[in-house]
Amino acid sequence: MIHLVRTIVIGLFFSLMCLGFTANAQQSGTLSPKEQSIVAISALTAKGDLEKLKTALNTGLEAGLTVNEIKEAIVHLYAYCGFPRSIRGLQTFMDVLDERKAKGITDDTGKDASPIDETQSKYERGKRNLEKLTKTPQPETLTGYSAFAPTMDTFLKEHLFADIFDRDVLTYSERQLVTVSVIATIGKAEPMLRSHLNNCLNVGLTPEQLKQFVNIIKSTVGKKEAKSAQNVLDEVLKTKKSK
Repeated sequence: MIHLVRTIVIGLFFSLMCLGFTANAQQSGTLSPKEQSIVAISALTAKGDLEKLKTALNTGLEAGLTVNEIKEAIVHLYAYCGFPRSIRGLQTFMDVLDERKAKGITDDTGKDASPIDETQSKYERGKRNLEKLTKTPQPETLTGYSAFAPTMDTFLKEHLFADIFDRDVLTYSERQLVTVSVIATIGKAEPMLRSHLNNCLNVGLTPEQLKQFVNIIKSTVGKKEAKSAQNVLDEVLKTKKSK
């Protein structure tokens, strides 16, 4: 009985330490170890650097990411860099899990996605989620590329912002970290990066955390990609400050 109580107390102690670390990380304006791993995993999957990805996946699991959270991140990023990169990332993750299992390591599977409320149409759910991300009402009349190719608008709202964003395995801020990591890595998509960096701020990420995101891109992907991301971030922060 005494041994059981001691085990429970120790478990609670370490849980409180982890919660305290996460809270301190957020208060000090830094990304938590889990968030840093999400950036690295997403960037390396998008780049296709599978050897470095193995290391990042192991680091992510050790940082506390569950198997389902990592799978969700890799599934999410296919919408931004395609099925080939996403599938290769998943295959690499399978290899990592097999290697860890062979060493006797049991990783936390984590929660599955909750059932989705389908009382609204997918399109309306997508619009609702997009409004949460952008903090801006969606226009009733399509413009730009959405008017030029309405099918793209439908796919984005019904699949990306409804089917994917309605899955609660990852938070909105975690999904935005996946998104900006991929866009910064593939490059030549500054308008999209600008939009999603704004979304990052809208869902609670701080300027300091986004600067740290750029540093992770620099160390995992390269100086060129990090410089481009920093230029866009500087522009976003300057615009926010002037409002």
